[in-house]
Amino acid sequence: MIDIASGGTSIWLDDLSRSKISGTDSHSLPQRIALCGVVGVTTNPSIFNAAISKGSEYSADIASMRGQSSEEIVKKLTTDDVRQACDLFLPIYTQSQGIDGRVSIEVDPRSAHQTQVTVAEGLELWKIVDRPNVMIKVPATLEGLPAITALIAEGVSVNVTLIFSAERYGQVVDAFMAGLEARLAAGKEIANVTSVASLFVSRIDTAIDALIKSHESPTAKNLLGKAAIANAVLAYELYEGKLDSQRWRELQSQGARMQRLLWASTGVKDPDYLDTRYVVELVAPNTVNTMPQATLDALVDHGSLHPVELTTRYSEAAETIASLSKLGISLPVITHELEVDGVLKFEQAWNELLANVEKAAS
Repeated sequence: MIDIASGGTSIWLDDLSRSKISGTDSHSLPQRIALCGVVGVTTNPSIFNAAISKGSEYSADIASMRGQSSEEIVKKLTTDDVRQACDLFLPIYTQSQGIDGRVSIEVDPRSAHQTQVTVAEGLELWKIVDRPNVMIKVPATLEGLPAITALIAEGVSVNVTLIFSAERYGQVVDAFMAGLEARLAAGKEIANVTSVASLFVSRIDTAIDALIKSHESPTAKNLLGKAAIANAVLAYELYEGKLDSQRWRELQSQGARMQRLLWASTGVKDPDYLDTRYVVELVAPNTVNTMPQATLDALVDHGSLHPVELTTRYSEAAETIASLSKLGISLPVITHELEVDGVLKFEQAWNELLANVEKAAS
């Protein structure tokens, strides 16, 4: 496997199940930690739906909780798994001084547009899991932004998810810093409060490539497969700008750690593209790449570092987005649609999980 950690990018696995935590085969988490350099885990409603609905290892626990609501059962199952994974990653958390060794669990996606409900859910999950290396995932909807600030102010480490645009990412960083400022104003420490901002990558190309293919010109075809990485590069440029701001310097002087960019949705959807492209082309200092099992396997098998650094690609990325605009393809419109669709898909996965658990417990 290539050593992307030497380029400043941490490898997290975008998958979790009870069998992965306790297993001994090559796909188990202990083996992935030991052999592949995995230093964290992310989850989402779709991952939990796949794990619990199809995993026989959950049957006994579901049966033992008959009489409880499906929401109560799911919360117990998911938080138990996350707690066990946190314990597994605790040595990495300690060794990295709290940077890695993180395990994420998402608030109920049905509350993505309800600020106070999201805050209450986040605080509850934080207390239930009760591990220093857990991260609470909050969707980056407009209603989610003040929830991020409130949770950070309470000392909760937050993984902000479903970010699709550099503009929204900038709002997320500001919400994170506002939470730290509120915490400082209350006389509380900020050194141990960490956060990542999960920018979704591959879905950008999937959506925009479909529009590009409706154009016949060679100029349009040359833009295929370029939008997602360009969007990520522009987000990283914004990250560097925030890092160099006076506002951040003041927080840093009080011990704060900057929110890291996390590349999410890095599994390649188009078979014509290199299956590791959303990993090897996004290696950059102080970033995380969370990838599905298939992408990690591909990285281990034949991954190779892209020779061009992100910091040298800012102008090229801006030109790519400008060229798309000239074709009538609006990135802001696409990213808004993807956010709406992303929330909806997580809601659907969660509702399906609840229905499957209710059926199994009946």
